[in-house]
Amino acid sequence: MKRVVVTGLGALTPIGNDVNELWENAVAGKSGAARITKFNPDLFKSQFACELKGFTPETYLDRNEIKRSDPFTQYAIYVAAAALADSGLDIPSMDPFDIGVIWGSGQGGMATFEEEVRAYSTGNGTPRFSPFFVPRLITNMASGMISIKFGLMGINYTAVSACATSNTAIMDAFNYIRLGKAKVFVTGGSEAPITEASVGGFTSMKAMSTRNDNPEAASRPFDVAREGFVMGEGAGALILEEYEHAKKRGARIYAEVIGASMTADAYHMTATHPEGLGASRAMQLAMEEAGINTNEVDYLNTHATSTPVGDISEVKAIMKVFGEAPANLAISATKSMTGHLLGAAGAIESILCIKAINHGIIPPTINTENLDPEIPAGMNIITRQAINKPVKIAMNNTFGFGGHNSIVVFRGV
Repeated sequence: MKRVVVTGLGALTPIGNDVNELWENAVAGKSGAARITKFNPDLFKSQFACELKGFTPETYLDRNEIKRSDPFTQYAIYVAAAALADSGLDIPSMDPFDIGVIWGSGQGGMATFEEEVRAYSTGNGTPRFSPFFVPRLITNMASGMISIKFGLMGINYTAVSACATSNTAIMDAFNYIRLGKAKVFVTGGSEAPITEASVGGFTSMKAMSTRNDNPEAASRPFDVAREGFVMGEGAGALILEEYEHAKKRGARIYAEVIGASMTADAYHMTATHPEGLGASRAMQLAMEEAGINTNEVDYLNTHATSTPVGDISEVKAIMKVFGEAPANLAISATKSMTGHLLGAAGAIESILCIKAINHGIIPPTINTENLDPEIPAGMNIITRQAINKPVKIAMNNTFGFGGHNSIVVFRGV
């Protein structure tokens, strides 16, 4: 099997419009949550989210590209461009069939769907839809548009596994390179879910926080007072490259992907397995593939979304794998700052794992003041402030509706 490394990163998040800004604000413990501005949230139980700050698509796309693409695709193209530039790849000199795109989005063009259906329902009944309605809506369009924008003609598709989506995309790209099917992949995920239908739907499930009086403190993973997640938007991109190809061209290597796995809970449409059976098995399989032991994992970026059931089921999964008091393992939940980016979450958190390896810093879990009593005292959850700690190996957990569990493991090179 060929080795796979990360040679480029791109990010667009509620706490930073590039990788460096994301990292600085994550280390500083900055929250991206505030009252929703994309629509009037007065009638909604949850009136806040983690929106992007100061980003306009005109910074990268022309007017026609904006007209023809949903925000989730616009975000994808923006971060793909940043990651490709960061990688230093000379695309024109490469065989375009050696470069693929595997992208992820849980919801796709939700804003487009709302806009078009609302226009139709308030019209005179004539079925007049935009010719761009379907192309803007479909979830695979982000991967297609990245391919078109940069002339990448290799394997191209979209992975969808709800909130495990972008980890799934990274895993697939990792495996295709190992098998020699491509030399380079643009991979990651994007999501633009802060719409009335999406916020309304998640709120009706009682999945989202309603702490409207204090949005910045609403996402509090593992805290005894947690009561729901905070929605976020944005995108993250990673350039995965075959190691010898990267080495030959003198590329800067951020980290190596050494293991990845997926399992299913086979339990419930939306709830994680209460004992974390699928999640624990996925973590074990990822480490087996990586050829590492539990005591070699230095940092775990958890899925922890700040929901009462989900956070504890993940803790139980971690205990099954690492024990109640793992000596070397530092744990944090960066969704406390970025919010939950759904299908883009894994990509953003993978970037934060890689930055933790590069800088020897563990970003904190903010707002967590009183740990749930079900969490063992010996579990090293980093709260309030970042800590300095050498990180050689980092693991990223993601779980999604439908019972999807997707895990990726990175190692410093």
